[in-house]
Amino acid sequence: LFGALKYPVPFSQANNCDLVPALMEGTTTVHLINREISKPPKCYLDTEQDVVDWLLQPLKDQERSDFISLGEKLGKHAEALHKGFHCSIMDLADDISFGIHDMEDSIALRLISEQDFRLFVSEESCSAHLDFLKGSYGAEFGNDVYEAYVRVLFDNNKSRKHAISRMVAHLIRSCRIETIERFETPMVRYRAGMEEKARKFLKALKEAVYKVVIRSPAVQHLEFKGQQMVVAVFEALRSEPRALLPVDTLALYDTSADPVRVVCDHVAGMTDTFLLKTYERLFSPRMGSIFDKL
Repeated sequence: LFGALKYPVPFSQANNCDLVPALMEGTTTVHLINREISKPPKCYLDTEQDVVDWLLQPLKDQERSDFISLGEKLGKHAEALHKGFHCSIMDLADDISFGIHDMEDSIALRLISEQDFRLFVSEESCSAHLDFLKGSYGAEFGNDVYEAYVRVLFDNNKSRKHAISRMVAHLIRSCRIETIERFETPMVRYRAGMEEKARKFLKALKEAVYKVVIRSPAVQHLEFKGQQMVVAVFEALRSEPRALLPVDTLALYDTSADPVRVVCDHVAGMTDTFLLKTYERLFSPRMGSIFDKL
């Protein structure tokens, strides 16, 4: 459980009260959420405080105080400064796997061009990986390792798979266990980290995918639509819970001290397919049947 506590700060402390979720101003025919100010802080909910207190019991008083400290950012929500050892391992593994395989998928689907790759993942930014390739597979890459590396990535699926596998191996071998001297308890004293040059390489890969693919209109249209669907379904279910909530969820709603949270959890637990189906049943005249299983 301690490993699952990625952000050891409560909503009430992390939340910037100036950032109140709201609709966009200036629209006349549609109601759109203001996506920038509606982003939630990265935290746990105050309703889980008793569980978090139990998790942090093994820490000494000063350690506990230091571990839950926050970093302030002007105009942003506050962020946790620390994470537990187990969480840091999972976080790093997540960074490596998504950072590399998102790039692999983007290249395979031709969402990132060779020109894009060279722009964001320069020879200098991936110098650590080039050194790794030269040291381990020097005969394959010749004198210009960067050119050979890019060529292999954009050649064919088979050669790309080999290149991706080597990128994963390099980054895993670049991981280190760091020590946070201010802590004594092992689960907060140690932290999974990565050598700086390797982290710079991973950061370049992630930034390329983010700026070229994730922030592209093709993806942002879908993200925008998904957010609108979530809000619409939540507000519809909340407006008439007895008419619209499934029987099992309504039973929880009726016995809960915080019934709105039950509606929120119900929507948050939906898969993409189930959300789409629910949205279409509620808002699309031609979709839905009385025989659909809710």
